[in-house]
Amino acid sequence: MDSSQGIIKIAVMAVGGQGGGVLTNWIADLATQADYAVQMTSVAGVAQRTGATIYYVEMARKSERPPVFALSPSPGDVDILIASELMEAGRAIIRGFVTEDRTTLIASTHRVLAISEKQHPADGRSESEKVIRQFEKTALKTVCFDMQAIADQAGSMVSASLFGALARSQALPFSPDAFEAVIKSTGLSVNQSLAAFRAALNYQQESASLPGSVSDPLHSAMPVSGPDNLLQQWAALEARVSKLPSSLHPMTIAGLKRIVDYQDIDYGTQYLDRLDRFVAVDHADAHYTLSNTAAKYLANAMCYDDIIRVADLKTRHSRDERLKREQQAQSQNVLRVTEYFHPRAEEFCATLPASLGARLENSPRMFALLQRVLNRGRKIRTDRIAGFTLLWTIAGLKRYRRNLLRHRYESRHLESLVERSLNTAAEDYQLAIEVLKCQRLIKGYSDTHARGQSKFHQVVAAGFRQPQKDRAQWIRKLRHAALQDEAGEQLELLLQTDDA
Repeated sequence: MDSSQGIIKIAVMAVGGQGGGVLTNWIADLATQADYAVQMTSVAGVAQRTGATIYYVEMARKSERPPVFALSPSPGDVDILIASELMEAGRAIIRGFVTEDRTTLIASTHRVLAISEKQHPADGRSESEKVIRQFEKTALKTVCFDMQAIADQAGSMVSASLFGALARSQALPFSPDAFEAVIKSTGLSVNQSLAAFRAALNYQQESASLPGSVSDPLHSAMPVSGPDNLLQQWAALEARVSKLPSSLHPMTIAGLKRIVDYQDIDYGTQYLDRLDRFVAVDHADAHYTLSNTAAKYLANAMCYDDIIRVADLKTRHSRDERLKREQQAQSQNVLRVTEYFHPRAEEFCATLPASLGARLENSPRMFALLQRVLNRGRKIRTDRIAGFTLLWTIAGLKRYRRNLLRHRYESRHLESLVERSLNTAAEDYQLAIEVLKCQRLIKGYSDTHARGQSKFHQVVAAGFRQPQKDRAQWIRKLRHAALQDEAGEQLELLLQTDDA
């Protein structure tokens, strides 16, 4: 607190859509109702997620001599820093707004990914733990936990749980009742806001699980629901999983759920059949690492992205609910949803019966004609009957997926991957694992899928050109390079080194 004038200085760093303005108004109202002099300003900016704004509040007890307020925060001169998201707190630390002798840091530890993080071909997320560790070193006091999750549970915005965290910090000379009175005075979504506020105010860190207290992975995740006959078939698959080594259960059940959701029960059976081949050549001395890796990447390979999958996800009720929640739509609101597509002739042929699709692909004249007709951007309004019905019909092709050209291609690739890994497992266990991990290079559809396939073949081929003892290490090194950029420039540089 400013010792000369008794001014309390509060900076709020928020990303667009998180209610930073609402939170700042609440803080200003809190001060006003306590007969404080208060000034509120905001400075708009741009973050690598969406529009970011620094809201700034200064308050002081009223006196004969009016306080002189500043218009924006200064480094080293902030009493309370509130960040609506983890990396916003990190940015505040970098800018010097948080100091260990003065600042109370209040931050939600959830993430809103930056554009650069989303664009990365692999896992481009920044290391949140580094930022969190810096909190304790930099701030006088910290109040940090996932306030977005609390807000979601209450059906409110993160601003309400941040307000609760501010009351929890006791950094302001106002009681929790005064905070609640401010929320009640708005008259908008009062019950939800109060629920989020109180949950943050009374937040208790969940205690860590004790060794040996891990719940059964077969039944601890989200429960499975559906018709009785399908549930019986699912139970049979679960029974097969239960017979596998226990260390495989978590990854296998996760992969199995994804597989069955993607296609059907029979597809789940195929998944377990393939996994059994790896378990048969694996051993406990290696902690079944090969089989665990197979459980993950077999599921990834079998759940390839195609137009059918995209249409399925875009027409699910859960997506409609998520869009309404993200846009804060009320029951009387109507959402206008426009989907963007850019189909190519390749995707059209891949969605045809295998023999017909192959004939069209192999006919230069027909393929060129399809490319001229199809290769352009399209906008489809799924809030309208025609647009929704079109995607719903495409999603319905799921039952025929195994007869389509794309499935033929993906099945050939998967069998080649499985055979190459199994054939090397006896001689070089680690190489078999590295081969399977190369599947992470392949994702998406259209151009993205084509680039991934090209990288996969380059990495595996170059790795197997090395002496036997170096193959696993080289494939791991090449795969890491391939994941650094979408165009594959880092991989090309490494391959040139290899050729030299």
